[in-house]
Amino acid sequence: MPENDITEIILKYSFKIHTALGPGLLESVYTECLFYELVKAGLFVEKQKVLPVVYETITLETGFRIDLFVEGKVIVELKAVEALDQIHLAQTLTYLRLSNCKVGLLINFNVMSLKAGIRSVVNNFQS
Repeated sequence: MPENDITEIILKYSFKIHTALGPGLLESVYTECLFYELVKAGLFVEKQKVLPVVYETITLETGFRIDLFVEGKVIVELKAVEALDQIHLAQTLTYLRLSNCKVGLLINFNVMSLKAGIRSVVNNFQS
């Protein structure tokens, strides 16, 4: 399935969840709900997937955790913060680069209109 189709499904269910629950909950609640919806929709989703950091000849398994990794192609980073900041974008770009993925979604559920909390992130530096 192409990345665009996957992101469309992710966004569809993100809007559904935000409409039902609104802002103000913990990130973990939104993560669980989106995981549930995506799996129910038939997608392969890994939750809190460990992303090791490789530096020269060592691999650090305690690197990072991707909130949701969908179909092995799209990284979803969920937030429940006052506003998305550059550090959130940098984190998502780092995850994309380390996993050699092209597309990511950065979604902040702590907004009145979810449209304002969505950032599509593209990795232009794939190896």
